[in-house]
Amino acid sequence: MAIIAKPNTPFADPMFTIGVATSSFQIEGDATNRERSIWDTFCEQSGKIQDNSNGLIACDHVNRWQEDIEIIGSLNVDAYRFSVSWPRVMKADGTVNQAGLAFYINMLDALKNKGIKAYVTLYHWDLPQFLEDKGGWLNRETAHAFVKYVNVVTEAFGDRVFSYATLNEPFCSAYLGYEIGVHAPGKVGKEYGKKAIHHLLLAHGLAMPVIRKNAPQAECGIVLNFTPFYPASESVEDRAATQLVHEHFNNWYIQPIIEGKYPALLESLPEAYKPVIEQNDMEIISQPIDFLGVNYYTRAVVKDNGTEDPDQLPPPDGCETTAMGWEVYPQGLTDLLVQLHRDYKLPPVIITENGLASDDVLENGRIDDTQRLRYLQSHMDAVSDAAAQGVKLAGYFVWSLLDNFEWALGYEKRFGIVYVDYKTQKRTPKASAFALQKMLSERKK
Repeated sequence: MAIIAKPNTPFADPMFTIGVATSSFQIEGDATNRERSIWDTFCEQSGKIQDNSNGLIACDHVNRWQEDIEIIGSLNVDAYRFSVSWPRVMKADGTVNQAGLAFYINMLDALKNKGIKAYVTLYHWDLPQFLEDKGGWLNRETAHAFVKYVNVVTEAFGDRVFSYATLNEPFCSAYLGYEIGVHAPGKVGKEYGKKAIHHLLLAHGLAMPVIRKNAPQAECGIVLNFTPFYPASESVEDRAATQLVHEHFNNWYIQPIIEGKYPALLESLPEAYKPVIEQNDMEIISQPIDFLGVNYYTRAVVKDNGTEDPDQLPPPDGCETTAMGWEVYPQGLTDLLVQLHRDYKLPPVIITENGLASDDVLENGRIDDTQRLRYLQSHMDAVSDAAAQGVKLAGYFVWSLLDNFEWALGYEKRFGIVYVDYKTQKRTPKASAFALQKMLSERKK
């Protein structure tokens, strides 16, 4: 089965960036040469990780990065999106781990030598534990600590980076980590989530001018994850519930960045749930961005239940689902992009993550991940449909390059287009990797 860059779509345009993506904690390992992160602590807590695993070795990428860069180069991609580990760069005493910086600089130089653009995410959830000990994202000072870290990184990286994203999916950091507690640091309480996201967005805003000063050639933006929500019926109640969920889980994250304000429902929140918004905070958060990164995996159907927390229903009977149990719904990506385009004055949009977990099996040296092939083609088509409706799209990244540590699910879910045997660390490209390689080779002819 092939992946096709269809004519007259963004994927056939050589100026449209196509790449693969990873994140630091999920692949790097080498935990002895960095500070502890909140995920190290979370993994040590009983019952938090489904298979009781951790990220101490992961894909051993720190020791195998040259092999991984060779794999990336063989795929014919335009770009590689990866994140920098804050605990690998900054020490608890405030000094810089020069060896940690050198690891990334060597990788950036190798990418540059192969003509692969570097898309660097500065925060992908692995907050240093020494900052969590002081309150983490509930402490406004963490935003200022982020700026110091960003200054160190962007100054050291110089002109090696094509694109910087300040944060990846702050929804997951704030809501999953500080409100419902299924991600690190595992705090539970509605009084925490909105406070954490405000400080995360403040960190984004404070870091933007630092990046522009140190890397004036690089584009700067942020990566948000979105779920398009659909009412379970056309009843007034279900439609209102759907809008409420959309405000909480989508608009709460993008509206401050694009428009400098939170959704109007802020005023109806109990005082204990509201973030502390200081003078000029919203101006800092809403300065212009060069791109908006959009991560998409699935949709959700919403049903009113008479509370402020409407039900998000399981996938419909008979629909195709991934190994995560998520509905395969490419139309949701088109609908989401068109809705964002309609509701906001957007910069160019990059699909910074899109992919699926499947039950991949290595047989006779091959992995025929046909579901992933279908998923990628259908979602590329969905992106093209959105472009045809006026959405300005600049790139698409497959999640992920490697099978890796899938956060609270450990190593049981495989998102990679490259299979990783965690016992031997052998990498084996899957059918999807070869299909992507072939598509991109033909596009370059």
